[in-house]
Amino acid sequence: MECRELTEHAIDRLTGQISQPRRGDLEAHLEACAGCRAELARIEDSWQALGVDRDAEMTEDFRLGTLALLEDEMTRGRIRAFRPGPRWQRLAAQAAALLLAVGAGWLAHGSPGAPPGKPAARETGSPAANETVSNVSYRPADQAGRVAVSFDVTGRRTVVGRPEDPAVASLLAYLVSRGTQTSGEKSQAIELVSSHYGSGTKTVSLEIVRALTATLKKDENPGVRKKAASALAGFPMTPEIRSALLDALAKDRNPAVRLTAVEALAAAARQAPADERTIESLREKAFDPSENGFVRARAASALKAMEF
Repeated sequence: MECRELTEHAIDRLTGQISQPRRGDLEAHLEACAGCRAELARIEDSWQALGVDRDAEMTEDFRLGTLALLEDEMTRGRIRAFRPGPRWQRLAAQAAALLLAVGAGWLAHGSPGAPPGKPAARETGSPAANETVSNVSYRPADQAGRVAVSFDVTGRRTVVGRPEDPAVASLLAYLVSRGTQTSGEKSQAIELVSSHYGSGTKTVSLEIVRALTATLKKDENPGVRKKAASALAGFPMTPEIRSALLDALAKDRNPAVRLTAVEALAAAARQAPADERTIESLREKAFDPSENGFVRARAASALKAMEF
């Protein structure tokens, strides 16, 4: 594909309408084009800001109009003269990047202690304490079950391995919690985690669980928080995950996130008897007149299906 085709490919991927060959073309192009990686991150940020209702229908007229607006904006951005910022701004940005990357310094030490018989993650260079991470992209699992995480530091580097390998799991947890620069990149990290662990058949890294629970609690973007809640819902229920979902049900400002929490708690209750806090939280939502109607109805339905 060519750079001018990025917008259409990006929108098709975000709406789930992209074909596998086109997805492969997009991933290959992004691997080689830093400009399009940055542009894709901006498109995904805008997409997240537009709304979080995954069931909302999009008309063809709206889709074509959105594509036209994005193409116009990309064209203006490409012909705009480049003006480097003042030197103090560059120095401040470098200092901020250094502080952000300090927490990632441990990634440079590789992945000792990988379980026997499992391939350790192959690192062509994880970020060091004096480097920052940007332009993150992901490659889905190959036939051996290995994913790839690519990112820019001083140069482009790639970490390859199974998501359960210690180095890969630590990198994913880092990217989910604080390492990515945009909401779009963070959403991609969460989607990669969900696609691998969502079946509930693989042991989830405690680092990843904690990164997702922190994201659910603190991230400013409601779309990112909803993805975090959905990812946690796909894991085997633990006290830590249940507590995070209950807190989201009680405190999250976005009804889509609260609805996701209700669905996850209801699904867990079908597997094992619900605890007292879960029952009480669902009862409060079911009878709260100020609560969103969908959340209230789903909480009531979950209560009816439970065994007390």
